[in-house]
Amino acid sequence: MPTKTSSSFIKKTLAGVLVSGAVTAALSSQAVAEAPPAGNDAIRALAQQEIAANSHVVKAYFPDQTIARKAAISFHAQLLETDLAGGYMIMDLDQEDRNRLAAFGFRFEPATDWLTQRNQQLESIGTSPPSALSSDSVFETSDFETSVFSTSVSAQSIPNYSCYETVEESFNVAQQMVNDYPNLASWIDVGDSWEKNQGQGGYDIYVLVLTNKQTTGIDGGEKPKLFINSAIHAREYTTAALTLDFARQLTSGYGQDADMTWILDNHEVHLMLQTNPDGRKRAETGLSWRKNVNTNYCGPTSNNRGADLNRNFTHGWNGANGSSGNQCNATYRGPFAASEPETQAIESYVRSLFPDKRGPGKNDAAPADTSGIHLDVHSYSELVLWPWGDTSTPAPNGDALQTLGRRFAWFNNYTPQQSIGLYPTDGTSDGVSYGELGVAAYTFELGTAFFQSCSVYNNTIKPKNLPALLYAAKVVRTPYITPAGPDITNLSLSDGAAGGGVQAGTPVTISASATDVRFNQSNGTESTQNISEAEFYLNTAPWESGATAIAMQSDDGQFNEKTESVSGTLDTSGLSNGKHMVYVRSKDSSGTWGPVSASFLIIDDNPNPTPEYCSAQGNNSSDEWISQMSIGSYTNSSSAAGYTDFTEANGGSLIQLASGNHNLTLTPSFGGRSYNEGWRIWADFNNDGDFEDSGEQLFSASPSSSAVSGSLTIPASALGSKVRLRVAMRYNTTPSSCGSFNYGEVEDYTLEVVEGSGGNDQYVYTNTDNQNIPDNGSVTSTLSVSSNAPAATSATVTVTATHTYHGDLRVTLENGNSLVVKNNSSNDGSGGTKSYSATLTTSQFGDFKGIWTLTVDDVYNQDTGSLDSWQIQLNP
Repeated sequence: MPTKTSSSFIKKTLAGVLVSGAVTAALSSQAVAEAPPAGNDAIRALAQQEIAANSHVVKAYFPDQTIARKAAISFHAQLLETDLAGGYMIMDLDQEDRNRLAAFGFRFEPATDWLTQRNQQLESIGTSPPSALSSDSVFETSDFETSVFSTSVSAQSIPNYSCYETVEESFNVAQQMVNDYPNLASWIDVGDSWEKNQGQGGYDIYVLVLTNKQTTGIDGGEKPKLFINSAIHAREYTTAALTLDFARQLTSGYGQDADMTWILDNHEVHLMLQTNPDGRKRAETGLSWRKNVNTNYCGPTSNNRGADLNRNFTHGWNGANGSSGNQCNATYRGPFAASEPETQAIESYVRSLFPDKRGPGKNDAAPADTSGIHLDVHSYSELVLWPWGDTSTPAPNGDALQTLGRRFAWFNNYTPQQSIGLYPTDGTSDGVSYGELGVAAYTFELGTAFFQSCSVYNNTIKPKNLPALLYAAKVVRTPYITPAGPDITNLSLSDGAAGGGVQAGTPVTISASATDVRFNQSNGTESTQNISEAEFYLNTAPWESGATAIAMQSDDGQFNEKTESVSGTLDTSGLSNGKHMVYVRSKDSSGTWGPVSASFLIIDDNPNPTPEYCSAQGNNSSDEWISQMSIGSYTNSSSAAGYTDFTEANGGSLIQLASGNHNLTLTPSFGGRSYNEGWRIWADFNNDGDFEDSGEQLFSASPSSSAVSGSLTIPASALGSKVRLRVAMRYNTTPSSCGSFNYGEVEDYTLEVVEGSGGNDQYVYTNTDNQNIPDNGSVTSTLSVSSNAPAATSATVTVTATHTYHGDLRVTLENGNSLVVKNNSSNDGSGGTKSYSATLTTSQFGDFKGIWTLTVDDVYNQDTGSLDSWQIQLNP
């Protein structure tokens, strides 16, 4: 087995020394006996203990959602389920807890229906061998549970939750990453679980370290570090899955995604996937297990035994009456600070990662340039939390913690707040990172349930939170400074420089949006400023020695808005063939530079060889031909020919169209009598020499003897490309893109997709991405109104959704301020496809430029649907 971690061990590992020994060997060494038949009886006994606690489970109605969220912090251990729209929480409360909540306006009812369903699930535990438990091999636990819980490496995902890996499966995935990405990934043994510590089987506690081992920090020093731990509370299914999916995203994205590449080249990401593996094995059976499994507390056969690891940390331990001294309580803090081996593993590892930058006093702030972030990923309650949790007084770095917290909450749309609830908590994981060392520390409370459905995880939790984790990895160098600065979005390079490449010497235009408004303002207000500067760097990041900034300009000629479209020109002369990195960042009027975003620039001596296109022509055009072709503002008139090459390479004029809808008119001419003619138009958007790919047929019209009119749509994904456009007319039928036919004509053109909102869309901005709306979940969608959009006195937002019960839906729109487009209503029981509209006013939003975020919440159970599309139309 690998040796336990130390600072020198970490440095050696990151320099390229791989941890020896596969995880499979480590796990198989723990297998000691074949599971006896009595195993399921032990599991059933634990389940029966949960059923026996029915008298404490109530439906707790809260007075308002602000109180509800604070209660979710202080009484997190007692939470079982939450329905914010319904106004209640299902909670496991003794009389003392009920009295404390009643003082804040809570009232209580029996949770009869919920208990019936929960008890049915618990009764099924242990009735047959669960797929999470294998009979191949086992590890030792207490005498009562000997041979019940498996550590077989063949174990698959948690039963009925295919999206969540078991402890073993997550370890196997991490080990496989080391095998697949040996220059990026290391798998480090940093401690033991309680059962492993006691010689009763159990698990090693591992950290997956992700970074490019061939690079170093500034001047050969250490790189900034992001540390994330998950699943410290066993029953919180989503947490380890999200952390592992983040690892998958980074490793698979390296070399393909510029941001993920520079992050791993310049920063380190440390992931403790399973912080409480012993407890997690109990929870994998369906037991609502929270603590570790220490049999010294509350009796060896008790379902309530163990210590709450997130009340056991040294800093602030038992310091604010924010934990329990009762061994059977869900927040039992342990007999002394850091009494548990799992807590010791985190504390020693965090101390090995980060230097101590904060003084000993409660009000001693860490320096503003302190590096590093610690994220503790929990579920549930849809919260982003920061210190302190043991007092309502802001932390000495409170303003900066709040700024980054509201950045995170912009991505996941959670409520950002200091982690004090109705009552204090103490001995929590941020104690060692922020309280002791001064490192920026946060807790994410994912989702709306401990045993969250896979549909909600895949459709809502994962897509909302992976961008937040990536943002953390971006700003980890200076988390108390950089998040206050503006973000770079919509970064693109002209002429296919980021895709197929360009020849050295080709001027490349770098375009982006710089915005200072991406904060969640749902709980207070974060100040925002106008953009004052933007710049880009080639191959050398701004923080590296020798970095040279190249200024970018505002596209409207002046920096005077909170969101600006910016651009600059890069001279590629002398650049070598291959990939280069372009870094872009912007500064706001407060003088703060935001994080960089990056794009690859590809230099290639022969970047886009001219494709060979199939021939197409009409063999006889004297009787009918294309006399005029008009798209948008472009018009071309021509005489009879079976085929004509009007492409730019052949001297033709360039058709320049922005993405969006464009009107067109196709006019035939005839040598004598008129005939019915069919029409089609294609564009080879991927420049592969054919018109057969999805989305490349832009227009089709059935045979007609007169001019035909209609529209075609240029996709936004084609921005910056030059492609071949083919127009074909054929007698009495619609033509094909290749081959000859008896009567008609074919013409080829060059189309360039340019910046802007084109044709019919100059006042309309649309997002047509279809997203599933999960039951009792939510989806978010964004669109950008460009900085050169026409002035408007008002705007109209229109949202189209399909749902089996529209009364479940609540639709909100945000751009600094927020607007409710549609409220949920039990009076709207209709199903099918419906559209909802609302008016945006300048008095509420100022102008309408910038990034808009639409959120569709399904606030009740049992119905699903989709967000089909939405648009903002400016009204001049």
